[in-house]
Amino acid sequence: VQLQASGGGLVQAGGSLRLSCAASGFTFDDYAVGWSRQAPGKEREAVSCIRRSDGNAFYVDSVKGRFTVSRDNAKNMAYLQMNSLRPEDTAVYFCVVGNRCSGPTPIIQGVYHWGKGTQVTVSS
Repeated sequence: VQLQASGGGLVQAGGSLRLSCAASGFTFDDYAVGWSRQAPGKEREAVSCIRRSDGNAFYVDSVKGRFTVSRDNAKNMAYLQMNSLRPEDTAVYFCVVGNRCSGPTPIIQGVYHWGKGTQVTVSS
């Protein structure tokens, strides 16, 4: 089972990044997908999740209107499009799969696997 996030980098405030999450070794479309982040000295925070069936998604308030989560089951991929980035978005971003994505505050229930993270740094 592998889950690998990529696409992070250094960007100026107001810029955009698209994170990708590549899944292998399991049936990807059986699972909901989530994105979480962890900034230095802070606890891991759930950012977004997307359901496996109807594609409904949930976002933490701080990213609503700026981030968009999506998935392509045919490619075993999930994405997090991040626009209007802010310095406070700086963190290591992780993708996670689990049994259920619930909201309104995004949460992945029944976590199956965490992926390795990718660093996002937003300069002011």
